[in-house]
Amino acid sequence: MRLLLIEDDESLAQGMVTALRRAGYAVDHAANGANARRFYEAGQLDLVILDLGLPDIDGLSLLQALRKIQAGIPVLILTARDGLSDKIAGLDAGADDYLTKPFAFEELLARIRVLSRRSGPLPDSELRIGNVSLNIASHEVQLNGEVQKVSRREFAILRALADRPGQVFSREQLEEKLYSWGDEVSSNTVDVHVHNLRKKLGHSVIKTIRGVGFILGESE
Repeated sequence: MRLLLIEDDESLAQGMVTALRRAGYAVDHAANGANARRFYEAGQLDLVILDLGLPDIDGLSLLQALRKIQAGIPVLILTARDGLSDKIAGLDAGADDYLTKPFAFEELLARIRVLSRRSGPLPDSELRIGNVSLNIASHEVQLNGEVQKVSRREFAILRALADRPGQVFSREQLEEKLYSWGDEVSSNTVDVHVHNLRKKLGHSVIKTIRGVGFILGESE
């Protein structure tokens, strides 16, 4: 899952980026509205976290502009503006959720999970691939009820495929789910992760469509 964090406080932003990546998300960071628009227009984003106090544009104005570019991406406002009128204005401007600073990081993660479920076709916190289950909250993978150790990027691949059963993902599309802009990605990175998942969960859990990409299969 790929997030865009729009936050001008550099110290807070770097801490959040580090923590979100440890939680298994690919994260891009924009410190102002202009950069945020570039990320929004260029990347395949799954969710936006938006601060309202930006140096070059008010966050609500930016939100309205982003909605005109692509309306369907969930937006979570994260701000120090804690008045009732501020919250109403943010939600009326198109935000899907509103969280005030200071905040507990665990609550932020929970709200991200809720928004990702709300925007996707599957409402449950547990996804199943045959006898493999994925817990979205804990990032735990089980095979026949036994926990299997997978990396955060291996989990991200499984999550992307399980969220869209029946859809074929190209290598480039999966890379966009795994990496932020600027990350160096080798040509066989996705293939290595898929190979490792097949060793752990069964060779048919992910099928290769030759010349096209990967699709969810059934575990052995």
